[in-house]
Amino acid sequence: MSKTIKTGAAEKSKENKSTLFGRENYLWMLGGVLLLALGFILMAGGKSADPTVFHPEEVYSPVRITIAPILIIAGFVVEIIAIMKKSK
Repeated sequence: MSKTIKTGAAEKSKENKSTLFGRENYLWMLGGVLLLALGFILMAGGKSADPTVFHPEEVYSPVRITIAPILIIAGFVVEIIAIMKKSK
């Protein structure tokens, strides 16, 4: 009877070791994906209702040319950290 308990615990430890990432890694990855999505959403747009009219304030807004790329780079950095971080 004690053998079945030991093998059950051994199988559980094998299952835990077989997962590539832990819960904390997946949370970091989710945060990185959210940063990436927010950056791409902020960068999108700028379409004019009239295609013959150009509005530089829409295309070259500080949100599109500064904040959105910073968020995208931060999202990739968070993804790298999530992959490299050792799970506990």
